[in-house]
Amino acid sequence: MLFDDPVFSSRILTLLTLSFHIIYATIGVGVPLMIMIAQWVGIKKNDEHYILLARRWARGFVITVAVGVVTGTAIGLQLSLLWPNFMEVAGNVIALPLFLEVFAFFFEAIFLGIYLYTWDRFEDQRKHLMLLIPVAIGAALSALFITTVNAFMNSPQGFEVIGGELVNVNPLLAMFNPATPTKVAHVVATAFMTSAFVLASIAAFKLLRGSNHEYHKKALFLTMKIGLIFSIASAVIGDFSGKYLAEYQPEKLAAVEWHFETEEKAPLVLYGILDGEETKYAIKIPFALSILAHGDPTAEVIGLDQYPEEEIPPLFIHYLFDLMVTIGVWMILLSFVFWVGIKRKWSIVNSKGFRWLIVLGGPLSILAIEAGWWMTEIGRQPWILRGLMTTAEGATTSNHVDLMIILFAGLYLVLGIGTVVILRRIFKDNPVEKELDEQNSEEGGDQT
Repeated sequence: MLFDDPVFSSRILTLLTLSFHIIYATIGVGVPLMIMIAQWVGIKKNDEHYILLARRWARGFVITVAVGVVTGTAIGLQLSLLWPNFMEVAGNVIALPLFLEVFAFFFEAIFLGIYLYTWDRFEDQRKHLMLLIPVAIGAALSALFITTVNAFMNSPQGFEVIGGELVNVNPLLAMFNPATPTKVAHVVATAFMTSAFVLASIAAFKLLRGSNHEYHKKALFLTMKIGLIFSIASAVIGDFSGKYLAEYQPEKLAAVEWHFETEEKAPLVLYGILDGEETKYAIKIPFALSILAHGDPTAEVIGLDQYPEEEIPPLFIHYLFDLMVTIGVWMILLSFVFWVGIKRKWSIVNSKGFRWLIVLGGPLSILAIEAGWWMTEIGRQPWILRGLMTTAEGATTSNHVDLMIILFAGLYLVLGIGTVVILRRIFKDNPVEKELDEQNSEEGGDQT
């Protein structure tokens, strides 16, 4: 049986944990900026709707942070339990960013707690807004530090290998390796993009459910505008990621693009079905892969023919790339049409059909994040530490990983259902209309 293999079981459990955690991690990085922007717009326009947006988003954000702590702890635990050989070799190299990530999280959590506790204690909202700056910075730094660990696994440096051991370790050089700039930028930009589209899908859903409140319309416009900005930024950064792969991980780029033979003027392959080394029903864009890889339509792109078979990543990552890119382009088009339509007063952007597309945009954006991470991690195979240690060499030999899969799957099921139930109850018991009335009553009482 497949689950009798501890290496395969370890990979399955790690995939399960990362797939679940990435949802909360993405929201954890992106939503603080959304809260800060909403409150800033509310202060600038003296608009109670945007102020309430910030307050309600912050209330829900706390729940996702709490669950993110649990799943993040699970990842740390599994690094030691499932990949002990990897941690023995590389643990002292990546200890610094792992520690700094914990520090950044507590930095964020402390100021988030102060921000929530002092909501009604500031007469000047601008002073209260200042508390969100360290929250947003802490969230972004958490993403930076943990992503440098993944970047190190893809582009290891900052040490010497003597007698099979890593010595002369330079943690800062290991953190800021060639993969770090593009990976960190892409993770942060896509977190902002995804968080915006998830919040937009909630606002669109409330409008579809019959609430025509101005609060939801403003939430939808703000989040779709932010989503458009960061979806374009993600696409631009994705181009830089392609150039990084061409230089440092050409085998991954070749596998992603089903580029089997080294050649100049290489076309970009989209979609299709693989039959041996032949692609069927694919869309091939002339010169585009050479442009993506080197910015030159005539440049030579290294193919899979330059690598031994055992070092070639699984070729199905091409489908993950197609899924990620298709959703990303779709969300750019959808948010652009919405923004132009609102400006030009197109009736279609307020139609039920268009709003349902926005509702679907939230889950689709999460799916794109998942596909991107699956592509990144599977595309590094067979290496856990590229060029130095294979996944099989880094894994545990324990025969009890299959039991851990069941236990952690149960935990994630409880956490997922619990998140939905608690968030639904929080906002169902406190509708927008009720909170606005209470807010106006409090302001009226203060004036009296």
